[in-house]
Amino acid sequence: MRVEAEVLNVEKAVRDRYAAGAQRQEAALCCPVDYDRKYLEIIPQEIIEKDYGCGDPSKYVRTGETVLDLGSGGGKICYIAAQVVGSTGRVIGVDVNEEMLSLASKYREEIGDRLGYHNVEFRRGRIQDLRLNLDLVNSYLKDHPIQSASDLQRLEDAMEDFRIHHPLVADQSVDVVVSNCVLNLVREEDKNRLINEIFRVLKIGGRIAISDIVSDEDIPDHQKNNPDLWSGCISGAFREDLFLKAFEDAGFYGIEMIKRDEQPWQVVEGIEYRSVTVVAYKGKQGPCLERNQAVVYRGPWKAVVDDDGHTLFRGERMAVCDKTFRIYTSAQGPYASDIVGIEPHTSIPHDQASAFDCRKNARRNPRESKGLDYSETKLAESACGPEGCC
Repeated sequence: MRVEAEVLNVEKAVRDRYAAGAQRQEAALCCPVDYDRKYLEIIPQEIIEKDYGCGDPSKYVRTGETVLDLGSGGGKICYIAAQVVGSTGRVIGVDVNEEMLSLASKYREEIGDRLGYHNVEFRRGRIQDLRLNLDLVNSYLKDHPIQSASDLQRLEDAMEDFRIHHPLVADQSVDVVVSNCVLNLVREEDKNRLINEIFRVLKIGGRIAISDIVSDEDIPDHQKNNPDLWSGCISGAFREDLFLKAFEDAGFYGIEMIKRDEQPWQVVEGIEYRSVTVVAYKGKQGPCLERNQAVVYRGPWKAVVDDDGHTLFRGERMAVCDKTFRIYTSAQGPYASDIVGIEPHTSIPHDQASAFDCRKNARRNPRESKGLDYSETKLAESACGPEGCC
């Protein structure tokens, strides 16, 4: 019971510290980050001064996308992303802290007018429970105050109804989820739920760009139960290898630590805490179909293994299913620059494709892609000019 009480106090400390941070600047809550100055010109100084983060995940969003910013705080990343995605895109900020949401919303109309379009909205919710809209809960409580255990049960029933029929963020509704130094503030027992929620709301083919603080060692309990260290984005950090594994376990692929600060942001009792940015993708789920496609890994490693256990040997034609082929060769994905994709001479329609056994690592005979009866002869014309070969 003592440990549980301490964890609850830590969660309260996070709320209180960020509520205070919305009222006055607190330098201890952020790492130095270089943002593109052109995106800051339209953002009011009050938001910039009260922004707390450790990276710039907005670098990894694209024109026209729907972006979800988890723990959006004063809205700085949202307003940067709004400029990147443009008038055809959309940005949703989610935060639980009323003071921070108030700060973010204060300038929403003004910034939209300056941009010439309004594509940003803010919603109140806990990032580990992206189904529950807390504004709906507040509205319910105004009409149905809690005065008994029965009232509490009715509230819980109403909340479940909100999750099912009026989710804060719907399934497969966003292209990219960004977050800036917020995952470490979520209680340990809620972290896996949080990552599963991120996976749920992403479209197939969507991705994450998460900047957060990680540790290089396991964090001792006395640090975890320290409210100042936890609310200061320190002792709630993932261990850096487990941070990546958590996304792998949730079903992401192409997971890459795209940025890792060489120098730690903080060192506490010999444990280093530093900023990283991770990018990962959703979309490897679904049937494996045989369409006679092959891929060649360019190198430089002699062999590599993907998130599903497929081994690619440098320079060799490897048999893959249609789904894996598309993942490897997508220009928007993480692998295309390292992979040569080889389509069959005669395409097999999806409705005629048989099942492919993705559990094996099989080489693909060129004849499987070209066809057993392929016998064309095609000789190159001479490339030599009057003065010799060029």
